[in-house]
Amino acid sequence: MRTFNLFKVAFRSLMRNKLRSFLIMLGIIIGVASVIAMLAIGEGSNQNIKASIASLGTNSIMVYPGNNMSGGVSQGAASNKTLRIEDVDAIKANCDLVNFVSPVDQKRAQVIYGSQNWNTTILGVTNDYLAIRSLTIAQGSTFTVNEDRTAAKVCLVGLTVVLNLFGDENYNPIGETIRINSIPVKIIGVLTKMGQNTFGQDQDDIIIAPFSTVQKRMMSSSMYINSILASGKSEGQVVDAVDEISILLREKHKIAPSDDNDFTVRTQSEISTVFGTISKVMTILLASIAGISLLVGGIGIMNIMLVSVTERTHEIGIRMAIGAKGKDILTQFMIESIVISFVGGIFGIVLGIVASQLVAKFGGWPVVITISSVLLSFLFSSAIGLFFGWYPARKAAALNPIDALRYE
Repeated sequence: MRTFNLFKVAFRSLMRNKLRSFLIMLGIIIGVASVIAMLAIGEGSNQNIKASIASLGTNSIMVYPGNNMSGGVSQGAASNKTLRIEDVDAIKANCDLVNFVSPVDQKRAQVIYGSQNWNTTILGVTNDYLAIRSLTIAQGSTFTVNEDRTAAKVCLVGLTVVLNLFGDENYNPIGETIRINSIPVKIIGVLTKMGQNTFGQDQDDIIIAPFSTVQKRMMSSSMYINSILASGKSEGQVVDAVDEISILLREKHKIAPSDDNDFTVRTQSEISTVFGTISKVMTILLASIAGISLLVGGIGIMNIMLVSVTERTHEIGIRMAIGAKGKDILTQFMIESIVISFVGGIFGIVLGIVASQLVAKFGGWPVVITISSVLLSFLFSSAIGLFFGWYPARKAAALNPIDALRYE
């Protein structure tokens, strides 16, 4: 029997039972669409996380007090107080590969203006912090070196703070005085809108003040600092800059060669790698869960094809009696199975793309549909059709013509 005739017979058989054929395809359609949507969500999250971390500066270096590991036990970044402002001055003076460096003191505080109040994050930093984070001023100006040195009561505010204290984020608050824990502070600048980061944190819900102002007037202790933020002169020099900072701090803290650091140094690339790995694992997990529906669809193909073989046993016997060989019967049923998975795969791709766009539009989740995810889903669905269609086709080809003709 010619291949063309086999395709005709296979299509005629599928069209004879349109509803059943559609229901068989439905499992493949949903499976392919689920895999594409899950991979799109996972890839979108992965790229969004990387972009968010990169926005902090690809050559950023963070130094935290305490060591992540002490005696084999994991410690929190702030489990010890070991960093001082003298460390910042030493890095600035002695580390040639470091471009900018700023101490960072951070706390939550209640901010009051008139009858309005708002709980927000207060950051005490130097102007180098703005350069490292690439922060810009939308209105007003930043604080000066002299204002930092004299602990001047001035600050920069984010738009969320402006909205909650003044009722309108377009309001110009320059010159207004707010109270931070009963301390009057004058607003001299408004930060450019940054929006939410990947983790849902509002980056505009912040007040930035001179480091000395926060440390001396708002912190309970003025001896230690929360962390140090620095940047390498170039992305390619970050690793060497980290080594330079580590050697300097070990020397200043008088750490013996056999002892662990009493500080932790992290870079943006390390953080990006960690979150990228987590994101990839989650993407694979989501795709694997979605892939189960493809397997269920394949089982549905096998089930219906076995029913079809039973229903058409007499027809198979007649074809064998007039000259059809076992391989012709095998090919015919394999074609039916492949057509079901092929057509189901195409519809599944369309549904998956549409579903991904709907998730992005109404769910607000970042999605990225890649060619590789579409091809993977389609090839997997085709493989499912071949795998689960082979046994019913083999069973049909193995029928005895005489027994098949007698079957009622």
